[in-house]
Amino acid sequence: MNTEILGIIVMFGFTLLLAIPLGKYISKVYVGDKTILDFIFNPLERFIFKVSGINAKHEMTWKEHIAALLTINLLWFLMSMAILMHMEYLPLNPDGNPNMSADLAFNTSISFLVNCNLQHYSGETGISYLGQVWLMFLQFVTAGIGIASATVIFKAFREKTTTQLGNFYNYFLKSCTRILLPISLLIAAVLLLEGTPMTFEGKDKIVSQEGTEVEVSRGPVAAFVPIKHVGTNGGGFFGANSAHPLENPSYLTNMTEMFAQFIIPMAMIFAFGFFIRKKKFAWMMFSVMTIGFLLLSVPTILMEMNGNPAITQMGIDNSLGAMEGKEIRFGAAASGFWSIVTTVISTGSINSMHDSAMPLSGLTQMIAMMTNAFYGGVGAGVLNFFVFIILAVFISGLMVGRTPEFMGKKIEAREMKIAMIIALTHPLLILVSTALATSFPQYGASTLNNPSFHGFSEILYEYTSSAANNGSGFEGLGDNTAWWNITTGFVLLLGRFLPIIGPIAIAGLLAQKKFIPEGEGTLRTDTSTFGLMVFAVIAIIAALAFFPALALGPIAEYFSMK
Repeated sequence: MNTEILGIIVMFGFTLLLAIPLGKYISKVYVGDKTILDFIFNPLERFIFKVSGINAKHEMTWKEHIAALLTINLLWFLMSMAILMHMEYLPLNPDGNPNMSADLAFNTSISFLVNCNLQHYSGETGISYLGQVWLMFLQFVTAGIGIASATVIFKAFREKTTTQLGNFYNYFLKSCTRILLPISLLIAAVLLLEGTPMTFEGKDKIVSQEGTEVEVSRGPVAAFVPIKHVGTNGGGFFGANSAHPLENPSYLTNMTEMFAQFIIPMAMIFAFGFFIRKKKFAWMMFSVMTIGFLLLSVPTILMEMNGNPAITQMGIDNSLGAMEGKEIRFGAAASGFWSIVTTVISTGSINSMHDSAMPLSGLTQMIAMMTNAFYGGVGAGVLNFFVFIILAVFISGLMVGRTPEFMGKKIEAREMKIAMIIALTHPLLILVSTALATSFPQYGASTLNNPSFHGFSEILYEYTSSAANNGSGFEGLGDNTAWWNITTGFVLLLGRFLPIIGPIAIAGLLAQKKFIPEGEGTLRTDTSTFGLMVFAVIAIIAALAFFPALALGPIAEYFSMK
Protein backbone atom coordinates (compact mmCIF):
# COMPACT_ATOMS: atom_id res chain seq x y z
CA MET A 1 0.00 0.00 0.00
CA ASN A 2 1.17 3.53 -0.81
CA THR A 3 2.71 4.96 2.38
CA GLU A 4 0.89 8.27 1.87
CA ILE A 5 -2.47 6.45 1.79
CA LEU A 6 -1.49 4.41 4.84
CA GLY A 7 -0.65 7.61 6.72
CA ILE A 8 -4.08 9.04 5.90
CA ILE A 9 -5.90 5.89 7.06
CA VAL A 10 -3.91 5.73 10.31
CA MET A 11 -4.57 9.42 11.03
CA PHE A 12 -8.32 9.06 10.40
CA GLY A 13 -8.58 5.92 12.54
CA PHE A 14 -6.55 7.49 15.35
CA THR A 15 -8.80 10.55 15.31
CA LEU A 16 -11.95 8.43 15.52
CA LEU A 17 -10.56 6.42 18.44
CA LEU A 18 -9.86 9.62 20.39
CA ALA A 19 -13.06 11.41 19.31
CA ILE A 20 -15.33 9.03 21.23
CA PRO A 21 -13.77 9.54 24.69
CA LEU A 22 -13.30 13.25 23.94
CA GLY A 23 -17.01 13.45 23.08
CA LYS A 24 -17.83 11.87 26.44
CA TYR A 25 -15.56 14.39 28.17
CA ILE A 26 -17.21 17.32 26.34
CA SER A 27 -20.62 16.06 27.39
CA LYS A 28 -19.51 15.89 31.03
CA VAL A 29 -18.15 19.45 30.84
CA TYR A 30 -21.53 20.88 29.81
CA VAL A 31 -23.69 18.61 31.94
CA GLY A 32 -21.63 19.72 34.94
CA ASP A 33 -20.23 16.33 35.90
CA LYS A 34 -16.77 15.99 37.45
CA THR A 35 -13.84 15.87 35.02
CA ILE A 36 -10.13 15.30 35.38
CA LEU A 37 -9.31 18.99 34.77
CA ASP A 38 -11.68 20.47 37.37
CA PHE A 39 -8.89 21.23 39.84
CA ILE A 40 -7.27 23.54 37.27
CA PHE A 41 -10.24 25.21 35.64
CA ASN A 42 -12.82 25.52 38.43
CA PRO A 43 -10.82 28.22 40.29
CA LEU A 44 -9.89 29.96 37.02
CA GLU A 45 -13.48 30.12 35.80
CA ARG A 46 -14.78 31.32 39.18
CA PHE A 47 -12.19 34.11 39.11
CA ILE A 48 -13.15 35.19 35.57
CA PHE A 49 -16.86 35.25 36.36
CA LYS A 50 -16.22 37.17 39.59
CA VAL A 51 -14.13 39.82 37.83
CA SER A 52 -16.59 40.15 34.93
CA GLY A 53 -19.66 40.25 37.17
CA ILE A 54 -21.40 37.51 35.17
CA ASN A 55 -23.74 35.17 36.99
CA ALA A 56 -22.89 31.84 35.37
CA LYS A 57 -25.82 30.13 37.09
CA HIS A 58 -28.44 32.36 35.46
CA GLU A 59 -30.51 30.21 33.08
CA MET A 60 -31.19 31.82 29.70
CA THR A 61 -33.96 31.44 27.13
CA TRP A 62 -33.02 30.93 23.49
CA LYS A 63 -33.58 34.64 22.82
CA GLU A 64 -31.20 35.61 25.64
CA HIS A 65 -28.55 33.27 24.21
CA ILE A 66 -28.78 34.99 20.82
CA ALA A 67 -28.65 38.45 22.42
CA ALA A 68 -25.52 37.53 24.40
CA LEU A 69 -23.86 36.06 21.31
CA LEU A 70 -24.47 39.11 19.13
CA THR A 71 -23.51 41.62 21.84
CA ILE A 72 -20.13 40.09 22.57
CA ASN A 73 -19.34 39.77 18.85
CA LEU A 74 -20.13 43.44 18.27
CA LEU A 75 -17.66 44.38 21.01
CA TRP A 76 -14.92 42.24 19.47
CA PHE A 77 -15.57 43.76 16.04
CA LEU A 78 -15.07 47.31 17.28
CA MET A 79 -11.89 46.35 19.14
CA SER A 80 -10.55 44.57 16.06
CA MET A 81 -11.11 47.55 13.77
CA ALA A 82 -9.29 49.81 16.22
CA ILE A 83 -6.25 47.51 16.45
CA LEU A 84 -5.89 46.66 12.75
CA MET A 85 -6.21 50.28 11.60
CA HIS A 86 -3.60 51.57 14.09
CA MET A 87 -0.84 48.91 14.10
CA GLU A 88 1.86 51.44 13.16
CA TYR A 89 1.34 53.27 16.46
CA LEU A 90 1.00 50.20 18.68
CA PRO A 91 3.70 47.92 20.18
CA LEU A 92 4.92 44.52 18.90
CA ASN A 93 5.65 45.64 15.36
CA PRO A 94 9.39 45.02 14.89
CA ASP A 95 9.12 44.76 11.09
CA GLY A 96 7.22 48.05 10.78
CA ASN A 97 4.20 46.59 8.99
CA PRO A 98 1.63 49.25 8.01
CA ASN A 99 -1.94 49.88 9.17
CA MET A 100 -4.74 48.16 7.30
CA SER A 101 -7.05 50.24 5.13
CA ALA A 102 -10.62 50.58 6.38
CA ASP A 103 -12.07 48.08 3.90
CA LEU A 104 -9.32 45.50 4.54
CA ALA A 105 -9.66 45.92 8.32
CA PHE A 106 -13.42 45.47 7.94
CA ASN A 107 -12.96 42.27 5.96
CA THR A 108 -10.27 40.88 8.27
CA SER A 109 -12.22 41.72 11.43
CA ILE A 110 -15.42 40.16 10.12
CA SER A 111 -13.55 37.17 8.74
CA PHE A 112 -11.87 36.28 12.02
CA LEU A 113 -14.99 37.21 13.99
CA VAL A 114 -17.09 34.63 12.15
CA ASN A 115 -14.55 31.80 12.45
CA CYS A 116 -13.79 31.96 8.73
CA ASN A 117 -10.39 33.67 8.46
CA LEU A 118 -10.61 34.59 4.81
CA GLN A 119 -7.36 36.51 4.40
CA HIS A 120 -6.92 39.26 1.83
CA TYR A 121 -3.48 40.12 3.23
CA SER A 122 -0.18 38.32 3.69
CA GLY A 123 0.91 37.88 7.30
CA GLU A 124 4.58 38.59 6.61
CA THR A 125 3.95 42.13 5.41
CA GLY A 126 0.34 42.96 6.25
CA ILE A 127 0.05 42.70 10.01
CA SER A 128 2.07 43.32 13.19
CA TYR A 129 2.72 40.78 15.95
CA LEU A 130 0.12 42.55 18.08
CA GLY A 131 -2.35 42.11 15.24
CA GLN A 132 -1.44 38.43 15.00
CA VAL A 133 -1.93 37.95 18.75
CA TRP A 134 -5.30 39.69 18.54
CA LEU A 135 -6.36 37.44 15.67
CA MET A 136 -5.16 34.43 17.67
CA PHE A 137 -7.46 35.58 20.49
CA LEU A 138 -10.35 35.78 18.03
CA GLN A 139 -9.58 32.26 16.84
CA PHE A 140 -10.11 31.01 20.40
CA VAL A 141 -13.24 32.95 21.23
CA THR A 142 -15.04 32.52 17.91
CA ALA A 143 -14.48 28.77 18.09
CA GLY A 144 -15.83 28.92 21.64
CA ILE A 145 -18.92 30.73 20.32
CA GLY A 146 -19.57 27.89 17.88
CA ILE A 147 -19.27 25.17 20.52
CA ALA A 148 -21.41 27.14 23.00
CA SER A 149 -24.12 27.59 20.37
CA ALA A 150 -24.19 23.86 19.65
CA THR A 151 -24.46 23.19 23.38
CA VAL A 152 -27.69 25.20 23.46
CA ILE A 153 -29.08 22.66 20.96
CA PHE A 154 -27.84 19.83 23.18
CA LYS A 155 -29.59 21.31 26.20
CA ALA A 156 -32.87 21.79 24.32
CA PHE A 157 -33.18 18.05 23.63
CA ARG A 158 -31.90 16.77 26.96
CA GLU A 159 -34.92 18.11 28.84
CA LYS A 160 -38.49 17.03 28.08
CA THR A 161 -40.05 20.51 28.27
CA THR A 162 -38.17 23.66 29.22
CA THR A 163 -37.49 27.28 28.38
CA GLN A 164 -34.25 27.36 30.37
CA LEU A 165 -31.29 26.43 28.18
CA GLY A 166 -28.30 27.04 30.43
CA ASN A 167 -26.00 30.05 30.48
CA PHE A 168 -24.31 31.16 27.27
CA TYR A 169 -21.27 32.69 28.99
CA ASN A 170 -20.74 29.53 31.02
CA TYR A 171 -20.83 27.37 27.88
CA PHE A 172 -18.55 29.81 26.07
CA LEU A 173 -15.90 30.03 28.78
CA LYS A 174 -15.79 26.28 29.29
CA SER A 175 -15.39 25.79 25.54
CA CYS A 176 -12.29 27.97 25.56
CA THR A 177 -10.68 26.80 28.82
CA ARG A 178 -11.55 23.10 29.04
CA ILE A 179 -11.61 22.06 25.37
CA LEU A 180 -9.78 24.43 23.01
CA LEU A 181 -6.88 25.42 25.26
CA PRO A 182 -5.67 21.95 26.41
CA ILE A 183 -5.78 20.46 22.88
CA SER A 184 -4.04 23.52 21.43
CA LEU A 185 -1.22 23.19 23.97
CA LEU A 186 -0.66 19.57 22.95
CA ILE A 187 -0.54 20.48 19.25
CA ALA A 188 1.81 23.39 19.99
CA ALA A 189 4.25 21.02 21.74
CA VAL A 190 4.50 18.90 18.57
CA LEU A 191 5.06 21.96 16.39
CA LEU A 192 7.76 23.34 18.69
CA LEU A 193 9.61 20.02 18.66
CA GLU A 194 9.47 20.01 14.84
CA GLY A 195 10.95 23.51 14.56
CA THR A 196 8.03 25.95 14.34
CA PRO A 197 9.27 29.33 15.68
CA MET A 198 7.92 31.04 18.79
CA THR A 199 9.38 34.51 19.19
CA PHE A 200 8.50 38.20 19.17
CA GLU A 201 11.73 39.18 17.42
CA GLY A 202 11.59 40.57 13.88
CA LYS A 203 12.82 39.11 10.61
CA ASP A 204 15.91 36.91 10.75
CA LYS A 205 18.71 37.05 8.17
CA ILE A 206 20.11 33.85 6.69
CA VAL A 207 22.50 33.02 3.87
CA SER A 208 20.94 30.91 1.11
CA GLN A 209 22.68 28.08 -0.75
CA GLU A 210 23.41 30.56 -3.55
CA GLY A 211 25.31 32.69 -1.04
CA THR A 212 22.83 35.56 -0.99
CA GLU A 213 21.43 37.06 2.21
CA VAL A 214 17.71 36.48 2.71
CA GLU A 215 15.31 37.92 5.29
CA VAL A 216 12.98 35.31 6.86
CA SER A 217 9.80 36.33 8.65
CA ARG A 218 9.05 34.68 11.97
CA GLY A 219 7.02 35.40 15.10
CA PRO A 220 4.78 33.63 17.66
CA VAL A 221 3.87 31.00 15.07
CA ALA A 222 3.76 27.97 17.38
CA ALA A 223 1.04 29.62 19.47
CA PHE A 224 -1.00 30.78 16.47
CA VAL A 225 -1.08 27.64 14.33
CA PRO A 226 -2.60 25.13 16.82
CA ILE A 227 -5.77 27.12 17.49
CA LYS A 228 -6.18 27.91 13.79
CA HIS A 229 -6.74 24.16 13.34
CA VAL A 230 -8.21 23.08 16.68
CA GLY A 231 -10.79 25.87 16.39
CA THR A 232 -11.32 25.14 12.66
CA ASN A 233 -10.41 28.76 11.93
CA GLY A 234 -7.73 28.24 9.29
CA GLY A 235 -6.03 31.62 9.27
CA GLY A 236 -2.37 31.45 8.27
CA PHE A 237 0.34 33.26 10.19
CA PHE A 238 2.13 33.50 6.83
CA GLY A 239 0.62 34.13 3.41
CA ALA A 240 1.29 30.57 2.27
CA ASN A 241 -0.62 29.22 5.28
CA SER A 242 0.26 25.59 6.10
CA ALA A 243 2.25 25.21 2.91
CA HIS A 244 4.85 27.44 4.62
CA PRO A 245 7.74 25.42 6.11
CA LEU A 246 7.60 27.34 9.41
CA GLU A 247 3.87 26.72 9.87
CA ASN A 248 4.04 23.10 8.76
CA PRO A 249 7.65 21.86 8.78
CA SER A 250 7.26 18.11 8.21
CA TYR A 251 5.02 15.19 7.33
CA LEU A 252 4.49 14.65 11.07
CA THR A 253 3.21 18.20 11.57
CA ASN A 254 1.07 17.79 8.45
CA MET A 255 -0.69 14.77 9.95
CA THR A 256 -0.86 16.49 13.35
CA GLU A 257 -2.51 19.58 11.91
CA MET A 258 -5.07 17.47 10.05
CA PHE A 259 -5.80 15.61 13.28
CA ALA A 260 -6.22 18.97 15.03
CA GLN A 261 -8.84 20.01 12.46
CA PHE A 262 -10.74 16.74 12.73
CA ILE A 263 -10.83 15.98 16.42
CA ILE A 264 -13.38 18.44 17.87
CA PRO A 265 -15.90 18.40 14.97
CA MET A 266 -15.90 14.62 15.16
CA ALA A 267 -16.04 14.57 18.96
CA MET A 268 -18.98 17.02 19.00
CA ILE A 269 -21.11 14.44 17.18
CA PHE A 270 -20.51 11.89 19.93
CA ALA A 271 -20.86 14.58 22.61
CA PHE A 272 -24.39 15.22 21.30
CA GLY A 273 -25.23 11.52 21.70
CA PHE A 274 -23.79 11.33 25.22
CA PHE A 275 -25.47 14.60 26.28
CA ILE A 276 -29.00 13.68 25.16
CA ARG A 277 -28.45 10.03 26.09
CA LYS A 278 -29.00 8.76 22.54
CA LYS A 279 -25.71 7.24 21.39
CA LYS A 280 -27.30 5.46 18.43
CA PHE A 281 -28.50 8.80 17.07
CA ALA A 282 -24.93 10.12 17.21
CA TRP A 283 -23.70 7.12 15.22
CA MET A 284 -26.36 7.82 12.59
CA MET A 285 -25.07 11.39 12.28
CA PHE A 286 -21.47 10.21 12.13
CA SER A 287 -22.27 7.64 9.44
CA VAL A 288 -24.02 10.15 7.17
CA MET A 289 -21.23 12.68 7.55
CA THR A 290 -18.51 10.09 6.98
CA ILE A 291 -20.17 8.72 3.82
CA GLY A 292 -20.35 12.25 2.44
CA PHE A 293 -16.75 12.91 3.43
CA LEU A 294 -15.46 9.72 1.76
CA LEU A 295 -17.41 10.38 -1.43
CA LEU A 296 -15.53 13.67 -1.71
CA SER A 297 -12.09 12.74 -0.39
CA VAL A 298 -11.43 9.43 -2.17
CA PRO A 299 -11.93 10.76 -5.74
CA THR A 300 -9.89 13.87 -4.91
CA ILE A 301 -6.95 11.82 -3.64
CA LEU A 302 -7.04 9.58 -6.73
CA MET A 303 -7.26 12.53 -9.14
CA GLU A 304 -4.34 14.33 -7.52
CA MET A 305 -2.24 11.14 -7.42
CA ASN A 306 -2.93 10.39 -11.10
CA GLY A 307 -2.04 13.91 -12.13
CA ASN A 308 -2.74 15.75 -15.35
CA PRO A 309 -3.09 13.32 -18.30
CA ALA A 310 -1.91 16.02 -20.71
CA ILE A 311 1.52 15.95 -19.04
CA THR A 312 1.76 12.17 -19.42
CA GLN A 313 0.83 12.45 -23.11
CA MET A 314 3.77 14.80 -23.56
CA GLY A 315 6.10 12.03 -22.38
CA ILE A 316 6.94 13.76 -19.08
CA ASP A 317 7.23 11.66 -15.91
CA ASN A 318 4.01 12.19 -13.97
CA SER A 319 4.49 9.45 -11.38
CA LEU A 320 4.38 11.85 -8.42
CA GLY A 321 0.92 13.09 -9.41
CA ALA A 322 -0.34 16.64 -9.90
CA MET A 323 2.50 18.35 -8.04
CA GLU A 324 2.08 21.90 -9.32
CA GLY A 325 1.36 24.09 -6.29
CA LYS A 326 2.17 21.29 -3.84
CA GLU A 327 4.98 20.63 -1.37
CA ILE A 328 7.13 17.60 -2.11
CA ARG A 329 7.42 16.86 1.61
CA PHE A 330 3.68 16.14 1.73
CA GLY A 331 2.99 14.59 -1.67
CA ALA A 332 -0.10 14.56 -3.88
CA ALA A 333 -2.19 12.17 -1.76
CA ALA A 334 -1.84 14.01 1.57
CA SER A 335 -2.33 17.36 -0.19
CA GLY A 336 -5.49 16.18 -1.92
CA PHE A 337 -6.81 14.73 1.34
CA TRP A 338 -6.06 17.96 3.22
CA SER A 339 -8.00 19.95 0.59
CA ILE A 340 -11.17 18.00 1.41
CA VAL A 341 -10.55 17.89 5.17
CA THR A 342 -10.20 21.66 5.25
CA THR A 343 -13.27 22.34 3.07
CA VAL A 344 -15.55 19.71 4.64
CA ILE A 345 -14.65 20.79 8.18
CA SER A 346 -14.73 24.50 7.23
CA THR A 347 -11.21 25.09 8.52
CA GLY A 348 -9.98 26.81 5.38
CA SER A 349 -6.27 26.24 5.94
CA ILE A 350 -4.25 24.98 2.98
CA ASN A 351 -1.08 22.95 2.51
CA SER A 352 -1.19 23.28 -1.29
CA MET A 353 -2.52 25.72 -3.87
CA HIS A 354 -6.15 24.82 -4.55
CA ASP A 355 -5.97 26.93 -7.70
CA SER A 356 -3.53 24.35 -9.13
CA ALA A 357 -5.66 21.30 -8.30
CA MET A 358 -7.24 19.21 -11.03
CA PRO A 359 -10.58 20.67 -12.24
CA LEU A 360 -12.73 17.99 -10.63
CA SER A 361 -10.74 18.31 -7.40
CA GLY A 362 -11.80 21.95 -7.39
CA LEU A 363 -15.34 20.65 -7.91
CA THR A 364 -15.20 18.38 -4.84
CA GLN A 365 -13.65 21.16 -2.75
CA MET A 366 -16.54 23.46 -3.64
CA ILE A 367 -19.18 20.75 -3.08
CA ALA A 368 -17.72 20.18 0.38
CA MET A 369 -18.44 23.82 1.21
CA MET A 370 -21.73 23.99 -0.69
CA THR A 371 -23.23 21.06 1.24
CA ASN A 372 -21.70 22.48 4.44
CA ALA A 373 -23.02 19.55 6.47
CA PHE A 374 -20.29 16.87 6.70
CA TYR A 375 -18.49 17.32 10.05
CA GLY A 376 -18.31 21.11 9.65
CA GLY A 377 -16.62 23.55 12.03
CA VAL A 378 -16.47 23.26 15.80
CA GLY A 379 -20.10 23.46 16.87
CA ALA A 380 -21.24 24.91 13.55
CA GLY A 381 -21.13 21.47 11.93
CA VAL A 382 -23.76 20.16 14.34
CA LEU A 383 -25.88 23.30 13.83
CA ASN A 384 -25.83 22.96 10.02
CA PHE A 385 -26.64 19.25 10.17
CA PHE A 386 -29.49 19.93 12.59
CA VAL A 387 -31.26 22.02 9.92
CA PHE A 388 -31.16 19.11 7.47
CA ILE A 389 -32.45 16.76 10.18
CA ILE A 390 -35.50 19.01 10.66
CA LEU A 391 -36.13 19.05 6.90
CA ALA A 392 -35.73 15.27 6.66
CA VAL A 393 -38.11 14.68 9.59
CA PHE A 394 -40.76 16.90 8.00
CA ILE A 395 -40.44 15.29 4.55
CA SER A 396 -40.46 11.78 6.04
CA GLY A 397 -43.59 12.62 8.03
CA LEU A 398 -45.37 13.76 4.88
CA MET A 399 -44.32 10.58 3.05
CA VAL A 400 -45.87 8.27 5.66
CA GLY A 401 -48.82 10.52 6.48
CA ARG A 402 -47.87 11.29 10.09
CA THR A 403 -47.26 14.46 12.04
CA PRO A 404 -43.52 15.06 11.93
CA GLU A 405 -41.86 14.60 15.33
CA PHE A 406 -38.26 14.87 16.47
CA MET A 407 -37.08 13.86 19.93
CA GLY A 408 -40.66 13.88 21.19
CA LYS A 409 -41.52 17.34 19.80
CA LYS A 410 -43.84 18.15 16.88
CA ILE A 411 -42.25 19.90 13.91
CA GLU A 412 -44.74 22.55 12.82
CA ALA A 413 -44.93 25.36 10.31
CA ARG A 414 -42.85 27.87 12.29
CA GLU A 415 -39.88 25.52 12.69
CA MET A 416 -40.07 24.46 9.04
CA LYS A 417 -40.09 28.04 7.79
CA ILE A 418 -36.95 28.84 9.79
CA ALA A 419 -35.23 25.64 8.59
CA MET A 420 -36.05 26.37 4.93
CA ILE A 421 -34.85 29.97 5.21
CA ILE A 422 -31.53 28.81 6.65
CA ALA A 423 -31.13 26.00 4.10
CA LEU A 424 -31.80 28.35 1.15
CA THR A 425 -29.82 31.31 2.48
CA HIS A 426 -26.54 29.45 1.85
CA PRO A 427 -27.01 29.01 -1.94
CA LEU A 428 -28.64 32.44 -2.18
CA LEU A 429 -25.55 34.17 -0.75
CA ILE A 430 -23.18 32.23 -3.00
CA LEU A 431 -25.08 32.46 -6.29
CA VAL A 432 -26.25 36.07 -6.01
CA SER A 433 -22.76 37.27 -5.04
CA THR A 434 -21.15 35.30 -7.87
CA ALA A 435 -23.69 36.69 -10.33
CA LEU A 436 -22.97 40.27 -9.22
CA ALA A 437 -19.20 39.80 -9.48
CA THR A 438 -19.49 38.47 -13.03
CA SER A 439 -22.11 41.07 -14.04
CA PHE A 440 -19.83 43.95 -13.03
CA PRO A 441 -16.42 42.81 -14.33
CA GLN A 442 -14.88 46.22 -13.67
CA TYR A 443 -15.20 45.44 -9.96
CA GLY A 444 -15.15 41.64 -9.56
CA ALA A 445 -13.78 39.82 -12.61
CA SER A 446 -11.17 42.51 -13.35
CA THR A 447 -8.86 41.04 -10.70
CA LEU A 448 -8.82 37.51 -12.14
CA ASN A 449 -5.52 35.98 -13.23
CA ASN A 450 -7.25 33.28 -15.28
CA PRO A 451 -9.90 33.70 -17.99
CA SER A 452 -12.78 31.46 -19.06
CA PHE A 453 -14.07 28.55 -16.96
CA HIS A 454 -11.28 28.59 -14.40
CA GLY A 455 -11.73 32.30 -13.81
CA PHE A 456 -15.42 31.75 -13.11
CA SER A 457 -14.44 28.97 -10.68
CA GLU A 458 -12.19 31.42 -8.82
CA ILE A 459 -15.12 33.80 -8.29
CA LEU A 460 -17.51 30.99 -7.34
CA TYR A 461 -14.96 29.52 -4.92
CA GLU A 462 -14.37 32.87 -3.19
CA TYR A 463 -18.03 33.39 -2.36
CA THR A 464 -18.60 29.73 -1.54
CA SER A 465 -15.72 29.86 0.92
CA SER A 466 -17.12 33.05 2.45
CA ALA A 467 -20.68 31.75 2.84
CA ALA A 468 -19.45 28.46 4.32
CA ASN A 469 -17.19 30.30 6.79
CA ASN A 470 -14.26 28.41 5.31
CA GLY A 471 -11.67 30.97 4.30
CA SER A 472 -9.64 29.03 1.74
CA GLY A 473 -9.33 30.40 -1.77
CA PHE A 474 -8.27 29.48 -5.29
CA GLU A 475 -5.91 32.47 -4.96
CA GLY A 476 -5.71 33.12 -8.68
CA LEU A 477 -7.78 36.09 -7.65
CA GLY A 478 -6.54 39.55 -6.64
CA ASP A 479 -8.89 39.86 -3.69
CA ASN A 480 -7.58 42.86 -1.71
CA THR A 481 -9.85 45.44 -3.34
CA ALA A 482 -12.78 47.40 -1.94
CA TRP A 483 -15.20 45.21 -3.94
CA TRP A 484 -13.94 41.89 -2.63
CA ASN A 485 -13.33 43.12 0.91
CA ILE A 486 -16.81 44.58 1.34
CA THR A 487 -18.90 42.02 -0.57
CA THR A 488 -17.26 38.99 1.02
CA GLY A 489 -17.49 40.74 4.40
CA PHE A 490 -21.27 40.89 4.21
CA VAL A 491 -21.49 37.31 2.91
CA LEU A 492 -19.31 36.24 5.85
CA LEU A 493 -21.61 37.94 8.36
CA LEU A 494 -24.84 36.48 7.02
CA GLY A 495 -23.26 33.08 6.33
CA ARG A 496 -22.14 32.80 9.95
CA PHE A 497 -24.85 34.24 12.15
CA LEU A 498 -28.04 33.19 10.35
CA PRO A 499 -27.09 29.45 10.51
CA ILE A 500 -26.43 29.92 14.24
CA ILE A 501 -29.51 31.98 15.07
CA GLY A 502 -31.86 29.74 13.08
CA PRO A 503 -31.05 26.39 14.74
CA ILE A 504 -30.99 27.97 18.21
CA ALA A 505 -34.45 29.44 17.52
CA ILE A 506 -35.78 26.09 16.28
CA ALA A 507 -34.35 24.23 19.27
CA GLY A 508 -35.70 26.83 21.69
CA LEU A 509 -39.18 26.65 20.16
CA LEU A 510 -39.17 22.84 20.23
CA ALA A 511 -37.84 22.71 23.79
CA GLN A 512 -40.82 24.59 25.18
CA LYS A 513 -43.36 22.30 23.50
CA LYS A 514 -45.08 19.44 25.28
CA PHE A 515 -43.04 16.23 25.21
CA ILE A 516 -44.68 13.33 23.36
CA PRO A 517 -43.42 9.85 24.37
CA GLU A 518 -42.36 7.55 21.54
CA GLY A 519 -45.01 5.12 20.32
CA GLU A 520 -45.44 2.56 17.57
CA GLY A 521 -46.15 5.28 15.02
CA THR A 522 -43.14 7.42 15.94
CA LEU A 523 -40.61 7.97 13.19
CA ARG A 524 -37.29 6.70 14.48
CA THR A 525 -34.43 9.06 13.73
CA ASP A 526 -31.56 6.82 14.82
CA THR A 527 -31.83 4.28 11.99
CA SER A 528 -29.90 3.81 8.77
CA THR A 529 -33.12 4.46 6.82
CA PHE A 530 -33.49 7.90 8.33
CA GLY A 531 -29.78 8.50 7.80
CA LEU A 532 -30.23 7.83 4.08
CA MET A 533 -33.14 10.27 4.10
CA VAL A 534 -30.98 13.00 5.63
CA PHE A 535 -28.22 12.32 3.10
CA ALA A 536 -30.72 12.49 0.24
CA VAL A 537 -32.05 15.85 1.45
CA ILE A 538 -28.51 17.27 1.64
CA ALA A 539 -27.59 15.92 -1.81
CA ILE A 540 -30.81 17.06 -3.54
CA ILE A 541 -30.70 20.61 -2.15
CA ALA A 542 -27.02 20.97 -3.12
CA ALA A 543 -27.56 19.52 -6.60
CA LEU A 544 -30.60 21.66 -7.41
CA ALA A 545 -28.97 24.82 -6.12
CA PHE A 546 -25.41 24.52 -7.39
CA PHE A 547 -25.18 22.20 -10.42
CA PRO A 548 -25.72 24.95 -13.03
CA ALA A 549 -22.98 27.10 -11.51
CA LEU A 550 -20.58 24.15 -11.20
CA ALA A 551 -21.29 23.24 -14.83
CA LEU A 552 -20.06 26.70 -15.87
CA GLY A 553 -16.87 26.35 -13.82
CA PRO A 554 -14.97 23.16 -12.89
CA ILE A 555 -17.11 20.77 -14.97
CA ALA A 556 -16.69 22.86 -18.13
CA GLU A 557 -12.95 23.18 -17.43
CA TYR A 558 -12.65 19.40 -17.11
CA PHE A 559 -14.28 18.78 -20.49
CA SER A 560 -12.19 21.51 -22.10
CA MET A 561 -9.09 19.41 -21.27
CA LYS A 562 -10.29 16.59 -23.52
